[in-house]
Amino acid sequence: MTLRRWLVVVVAVALSVQAAASDLELPRDRPLRVGFLIVDGVYNSELMAPYDIFHHTVFHVEPGMEVFTVSPAGEPVTTFEGLSIGAHYSFENAPPIDVLVVPSAEHSMDSDLENEAMMAWVRRAGSEARFLVSLCDGAFVLAAAGLLDGLVSTTFPGDVDAYRAMFPRLEVREGVSFVHDGKALTSQGGARSYDVAMYLVDHVYGEEVAAGVGRGMVLEWPAPAAEGSRGEDR
Repeated sequence: MTLRRWLVVVVAVALSVQAAASDLELPRDRPLRVGFLIVDGVYNSELMAPYDIFHHTVFHVEPGMEVFTVSPAGEPVTTFEGLSIGAHYSFENAPPIDVLVVPSAEHSMDSDLENEAMMAWVRRAGSEARFLVSLCDGAFVLAAAGLLDGLVSTTFPGDVDAYRAMFPRLEVREGVSFVHDGKALTSQGGARSYDVAMYLVDHVYGEEVAAGVGRGMVLEWPAPAAEGSRGEDR
């Protein structure tokens, strides 16, 4: 694992070495289930960048990742940019999730946080997941659900002040593409959404698999200029 090349900025005073894939106790008889929360107003980039990366793992490792979308009622949603996106599952029938992905949406900082059904589902699914991934303002959803308590995190650069004001108990990092602390990976979002997704593939399956995914997506891996940040393992 090319830890030094990738982790340009280090959060923790004492940095633990990343676990090898064999130490993560991954399921061997089924794919790793990756569930994407989608709601009206979800942003295209934060949804599709990690979706594409995780989907491509099936071409480079067996059994890879199974990606699917979950909307509140299982109905299609309309992205902020106007695309209609179908949902594979609803909150009621979604299978257990290994990696919960929360892309940013138009109202991730306000009315979505007041949606009791959504927040309850995020809290439940997230507490059971092996990993949590937020893109851009998706960090507000994870934080409001209490899933980032005690962890270092980041969010969209322009919303860091609002994030700090809303969640003053949290330790926040700026100027990095993403932060990995505990089981949570929080990203700035936008085009940087690819960084955190590629990193998680590397973390779970190793650099060779991540490099294969990168070749298929025309993304250099390891990424020489990417900046990641890792919190102390807890």
